[in-house]
Amino acid sequence: MRGQADLKAAGQRRTLTRADGATLAVVYIAVLVLIPARLVFSGLPLDVRPSLLLGFGLGLIWLCAHMVDGLGMAKGRNAVRTAIFVFAASQIATYGWATYQHMPYDELKSADLSFVTIVALMASGLLIVDGVRTLDRLDRVLQFVVIACAIMATIGMLQFFTGFDLTRYMVVPGLREVGTGEAVLQRSIFRRPSGTAGHPIEFGVVCSFAVPLAAHYAFRAKLRKQPSRRWWFCLTVLAMGGVVSLSRSAILGMLVAAIVLLPTWPAKQVMQTLVAMLGFLVVLRAFVPGLVGTLLSLFSNISNDPSIQGRTDDYASTSATIAKHFWLGRGFGTYLPTRFGPIDNQYLGSLVENGVIGMLAFLFLFLAGMYAAASARSLSAEPYVRDLAQTMLACITMLGVSSATYDTFAFKIASGLMFILLGCSGALLRMQRAAAALPPVWRRGLPWPRE
Repeated sequence: MRGQADLKAAGQRRTLTRADGATLAVVYIAVLVLIPARLVFSGLPLDVRPSLLLGFGLGLIWLCAHMVDGLGMAKGRNAVRTAIFVFAASQIATYGWATYQHMPYDELKSADLSFVTIVALMASGLLIVDGVRTLDRLDRVLQFVVIACAIMATIGMLQFFTGFDLTRYMVVPGLREVGTGEAVLQRSIFRRPSGTAGHPIEFGVVCSFAVPLAAHYAFRAKLRKQPSRRWWFCLTVLAMGGVVSLSRSAILGMLVAAIVLLPTWPAKQVMQTLVAMLGFLVVLRAFVPGLVGTLLSLFSNISNDPSIQGRTDDYASTSATIAKHFWLGRGFGTYLPTRFGPIDNQYLGSLVENGVIGMLAFLFLFLAGMYAAASARSLSAEPYVRDLAQTMLACITMLGVSSATYDTFAFKIASGLMFILLGCSGALLRMQRAAAALPPVWRRGLPWPRE
């Protein structure tokens, strides 16, 4: 009897420690966010980041696991998975059409790299949609997103306050640097940090994207019987990261998230949040003189800002290209910033490079993610699940709006986290549909927190 009990305990330990889709997703997030964006593999003709290679590995695992029934990969339809498939079809069509014709070598090289990059990003989303099967495992993935982004924000705080760039010492054997290597830029009298990201805009968007998730886990920590201090710390650091990036996209994203979230929160929580936001601004004004004024000038002086003028000039300069390649675009990644100038609007960029079909497929990604999060919320009566779903809805809406103010796919960390979040929304919808199909007496036994 004792031997059987030992074997049973050993089997339970193996079950608890076995790697699953959430484990692989956490490893991918760590590589994506914590390895500086400017580091790529040495000795390769393309600038391949470690996260890209790992994303291909996740796609291979997803494909092989779907060929059998015993590896825990979910089957059946899912709105997010369908949206990713539609987006993948549009990318394949654009790549085939663009490479069928002659194009300069530098455009062809960029098209190849852009295609393999987008395939790796889609693979990470598919693995999470089908490979994360329980709410606890989904929480692990999202919590690690918050922690990884908070580490990036902390590195950015060092850059902002001291000018010390820790990423200079984050050297990985076998990797080399690409680009200028400058992680700290300047706006007005302030440093603009990048953390491990490729640009201060990406840094700000990533920090702002993680703020609603950090707020969810900070407010709901007691429900999960977890300490809340670390989540409040993450929330503070991430909010500061979004602010000191001096990026309109980051500020706009946090405002959009607040508009989506605040109406669904209890009145007490809303008041606490508003008081905290006011106190946060007062502290910033006292300890970083001029920062709040600089933030306000980003919007009050918007008509005289050269960067805004450049954005509006994009519409005139791309109209001829759009008319010539209306349906499938001129090729993803072929509108080179060094030759044609940057496009600080992903919807416009998708219209130029992927045509009307590709742009609609890109928009469909956000709509499917928002639908999945909203549907998961409507299917659940659990306050924790409903708040998580609303938080994910806010994050997806925020990324969708921010994509009109910066070129999403030019930034690998931001675009990678976008597919991570889309995958999480699809996984949550799958869980809630499975729970809704259970008899009520069984549903009450699920290990979900209750208020």
